Amino acid sequence: MTTQRWSPANFGEVFWQAVRLYPEKVAIEQGDLTLTYAQLEERARRAASLLHRLGIRRGDKVALLMSNDYRFAECLLGALRTGAVAVPINIKLGVDALSYITSHSEARILITTSDLAEKAIAVRNAVPAVERLLIVGETNLEGGEDYERLHGDAFPNFATVEVDDDDVAMLMYTSGSTGQPKGCLLSHASKWFTAESSVHTMMHDERDKALVIGPLYHANALWSSMLPMLRVGGGLAILPGFDAVPVLAAIDRYRPTYMSGTPSMFSLLLAQREALKKYEVRSIDLLLCGSAPVPEELMHEMKRVFGCEVCETYGLTEAGANVITPRWGIKKLGSTGLPVPGVEVRIVDLDDPTRDCAPDEVGELWSRGPANTLGFYKQPDVTAERLTPDGWLRTGDLMSADAQGYIYFRGRKDDMINCGGENIYPKEVETILLTHPSIADVCVVATPHQVKGQAPVAWVVLHKDAQATEDELKKHFLERGPAYAHPRRIFFVDRLPVSGTNKIDRKWLTEEAKRLLPEGIVGGSG
Repeated sequence: MTTQRWSPANFGEVFWQAVRLYPEKVAIEQGDLTLTYAQLEERARRAASLLHRLGIRRGDKVALLMSNDYRFAECLLGALRTGAVAVPINIKLGVDALSYITSHSEARILITTSDLAEKAIAVRNAVPAVERLLIVGETNLEGGEDYERLHGDAFPNFATVEVDDDDVAMLMYTSGSTGQPKGCLLSHASKWFTAESSVHTMMHDERDKALVIGPLYHANALWSSMLPMLRVGGGLAILPGFDAVPVLAAIDRYRPTYMSGTPSMFSLLLAQREALKKYEVRSIDLLLCGSAPVPEELMHEMKRVFGCEVCETYGLTEAGANVITPRWGIKKLGSTGLPVPGVEVRIVDLDDPTRDCAPDEVGELWSRGPANTLGFYKQPDVTAERLTPDGWLRTGDLMSADAQGYIYFRGRKDDMINCGGENIYPKEVETILLTHPSIADVCVVATPHQVKGQAPVAWVVLHKDAQATEDELKKHFLERGPAYAHPRRIFFVDRLPVSGTNKIDRKWLTEEAKRLLPEGIVGGSG
């Protein structure tokens, strides 16, 4: 497959048009700080110059262990402008996992924010290959260097290094369901395609402003907010982290037109009924919801409360956003949409990968397009397992497509529950449970069953002041869904746990269910 050539090829120049067309336009806001495109350009050049002065050259790795901060953009793009590879890291990982990623990636420079300095110093001490630790913001800790001082002394006219389309731009680690994190190699050309396809499919222009509510180290905030906004000359209002009420206040303050997040984030926003009365949130023209299955009831409520278009999307770190609900045109509730232009997809029979599934039949999604990973760093076995010789990426996600080609997410292969020979997809159980008026949020996971192998159990969050019993919710499901799929146990919690990428932490809930049910579901429990 041929990919379009971009000019310039180096993705570190993603906002090259914006800085020429709108140099005095505000590119980034954070708190009371604003940066114009001209100022962002100067800061990105200084960041590149600083890294070059520290010995960073084409192909070297620069790790970014950073909270949401306006300087994340300049560090990411500055690293790319030197020809280096940027390695954004999940800040919520422990020191052991962070040290593994830093060592495995062979990062020579580690850049962190002051709130993470203690953790970063521990990583540097554990990874001798890290030559310099740069700390953004004020800190009293010893062991790192003052990024802002070094940045201010750097040469402001750094000339971006030329790269080839297939040179690696970013190395992003995914946690996966088993084993150590896996490093996805993403080329400069793939990142251009990702940014361009987001702009085109969502019809963004320079008048748009995105509110960044997710972590910038994660694909959702990067692919869906920061990179397309910079590409088109839009604006970014960056929040330091996700907290529901401050997010609603920020919408009222910054008047963004666009926001992308995960279902758990939007569920938490919609639960803030008093704050929604206080703050004006209807500046939003478009909400994008993805990174996890999206319940239909949630989509309805998002559209009602924010009064805007709501699009569900599907993608993954290894391949960008490759299935998107059209912003305008025919939408199908519950569908993640249609393949992004330029991306091919197949839904493959689970037992016979040479056969494509018929409409409405569930299989594994395979994807092929310019955003696909080049492979997995230093893991040829994983690369061979996930990428076919002719360029298809095996996503590991279960999907079906209707007769018109609209695609429906059914769950991860790892999450599918085999209950006495019947395949149960957690999203289908969750969708039925969410039709109960008392339920605000739900997650369904598998637990051992003494007779049937596995069975579903549900973790439920009720609306404030709402009441419901376990038997009531089981009856509600049995009246609407197949008996074999009903949740054998229902646990009530105040809030579903989320991972560092703001997805519901299914692994934790699965382990907690096993702890609460050490003998599993007994045979007489259905």
